[in-house]
Amino acid sequence: MSRHRVVVIGSGFGGLTAAHALKRAPKGCPVDITLISKTTTHLFQPLLYQVATGILSEGEIAPTTRLILRKQKNVRVLWGDVSAVDLTAKTVTSGLMGMETVTPYDSLIVAAGAQQSYFGQDHYALYAPGMKSLDDALELRGRILGAFEAAEVATDPQERTRRLTFVVVGAGPTGVELAGEIVQLAERTLSGAFRTITPSECRVVLLDAAPGVLMPMGPKLGLKAQQRLEKMGVEIQLNAMVTAVDYMGITIKDKDGGERRIDCACKVWAAGVAASPLGKMIAEQSDGTEIDRAGRVIVEPDLTVKGHPHVFVVGDLMSVPGVPGMAQGAIQGARYAARIITATTKGRDNPTERAPFKYLNKGSMALISRYNAVAQVGKVEFAGFVAWLAWLVLHLYYLVGHRNRMAAMFAWGISFLGRTRGQMAITSQMMYARPVAEWVEKHAKDGALAAAEHAEEAEKQASV
Repeated sequence: MSRHRVVVIGSGFGGLTAAHALKRAPKGCPVDITLISKTTTHLFQPLLYQVATGILSEGEIAPTTRLILRKQKNVRVLWGDVSAVDLTAKTVTSGLMGMETVTPYDSLIVAAGAQQSYFGQDHYALYAPGMKSLDDALELRGRILGAFEAAEVATDPQERTRRLTFVVVGAGPTGVELAGEIVQLAERTLSGAFRTITPSECRVVLLDAAPGVLMPMGPKLGLKAQQRLEKMGVEIQLNAMVTAVDYMGITIKDKDGGERRIDCACKVWAAGVAASPLGKMIAEQSDGTEIDRAGRVIVEPDLTVKGHPHVFVVGDLMSVPGVPGMAQGAIQGARYAARIITATTKGRDNPTERAPFKYLNKGSMALISRYNAVAQVGKVEFAGFVAWLAWLVLHLYYLVGHRNRMAAMFAWGISFLGRTRGQMAITSQMMYARPVAEWVEKHAKDGALAAAEHAEEAEKQASV
């Protein structure tokens, strides 16, 4: 019997769960899995902000995918950026360092995840990095700690104030957690480390165009989080829409229509996500399949696309009513797809009779400060120390690898019980890599355009 070929796109919670779920193929129905990812790691995104604020190292939240799966002999891991998915030919094309690989499949699981959305203003990213990748987190660590260093040597009072002003755009879980950690970094870890500035006097602003904090978690928990942050000294500015971002600061439009400026050196964008472009690519090849405003694929009840019963879309890339873009949605969707693929290899799958995917909401949590969090589990809402303990246990559970769990426990111990943090090193590359990369990309494009123009001109002269 021929081996059933499964291609998985993405190494996040959805992709890794799918690969693990297909580890033991049914007897007599072997499965070969190819996992293709544009990164070499399995990233635990909910803890990126702790990399950005010096609590955890990048390796502790992003173990190498190849090493995680090395004992699973039916998996091949490919590092590469997927450039094409051909639903008719049943192939996936990926590229790495100028080399192109075409991988055929019998079943496809697309778990490509999401990226930061700037709502059409992508140039904001140069001045306000997001929080979706290790590069983002390391760059933000450089910018956050670099702001304190620059304030120490600034002689102009206004410039010193600007350097010590931090603005976080987006009052969702990421924004709330990051704003709280910046305050604790300044008040606890950096206390007494400078001579001309007092880090605890920094200004941390958390703003959102929405009328509340942690809106998906409901008004009660949102208010508790807001009150705790305000007690810590975080300025909460709601109904505030960002209209411009530049090197010197940020421009905001309030609900009454008035505009104002906040001069700040360090700006973080934690507002909005956009699905991978693969969603649109797949939808265009499936007659009747559409994408929503965020670019997510509006899938069938069995998480497939119309006309292609063996192409599954899971995680942040799928649009299913009532399923949030969180790890649990990706994990449950991947397990559901794996069960169908297993049934297919046994000859027991009938696409017209599949039971629809059902999501079990296991709740959501957000860390506010040391010993304080908010949590929602089903209809039960709670906050404070108990929620903080639940947050610790849950995040330890979902970290991959015993070593990473032990390292995280140790890092949290010295951070929460003590005053220090183990990952405070920064380099100039962290702070300046993005503008340099954009400059190189721009000039590379200009160079390519100039070369094309010169070639066209030479061709015209040759034909005369």
